[in-house]
Amino acid sequence: MYKLEDLLHLMSCLRDPQFGCPWDLKQTYASIVPHTLEEAYEVADAIERGDFDHLQGELGDLLFQVVYYSQLALEEGRFEFAGVVDSITRKLIRRHPHVFPTGELYAPADTPPLDEAQVKQRWEEIKAEERALKAAGPEQLSLLDDVPVALPALSRAAKLQKRTAQVGFDWPDALPVLDKVREELDEVLEAMADNDAQAIDEEIGDLLFVVVNLARHLKVDPETALRGANAKFERRFRFIEQALRDTQRPIEDCTLEDLDALWGEAKRQEKNLPSCG
Repeated sequence: MYKLEDLLHLMSCLRDPQFGCPWDLKQTYASIVPHTLEEAYEVADAIERGDFDHLQGELGDLLFQVVYYSQLALEEGRFEFAGVVDSITRKLIRRHPHVFPTGELYAPADTPPLDEAQVKQRWEEIKAEERALKAAGPEQLSLLDDVPVALPALSRAAKLQKRTAQVGFDWPDALPVLDKVREELDEVLEAMADNDAQAIDEEIGDLLFVVVNLARHLKVDPETALRGANAKFERRFRFIEQALRDTQRPIEDCTLEDLDALWGEAKRQEKNLPSCG
């Protein structure tokens, strides 16, 4: 079987100025980012669908993205793949002192194990220490400094809220968050009544943000929940399309009531309920 060093050699061949691939030679850090995001989502999709036959291939595609960035950095004299491996290994050793108490990878742990809550607390403490070291000065230090802007909006909202909750900026439980959801929905209705497009945009954003907060309090990952809702919508709409194809009826000839009836049938079949018809 090919090994990691073979993949690194392949990457260097693709970027060879004389004999390399023209497409690969044109790529930059920025041009590869969309491919990286796509490959990461394909890994997530394979896991969510339980498609473990293809997971190995998807992970290989994602690994290749890291190799690609490392090759670009090597060409610019910034770092190489070995440095990437070294930095993540050192970081994980540092963030798991309960597993590596001596700070050495192969030194056996000789301390009592921590429970999950203690591990999370220590993890956040260590990350806070790392943020402090990164800051050029106290005025630049913020709890939110290392929350990536490029995260999907729902995931970033949850991460921002989780981070500020560490210092007590949070509701005590889900019920007051639910009240806030109703409040934000009322504000959307007010903006709609005023026909104020800018206010509607802002209020919808506020509503989404507080719904993410509700999901967090209920221990639901909002990104995963929305992907599940997307998949459910797609599955049910495909049922509608297939039902209409079976009866040779164009979807454009259907009323909303017709489509809604088929939607209800899709829901019943998913729940193994008897048809109303």
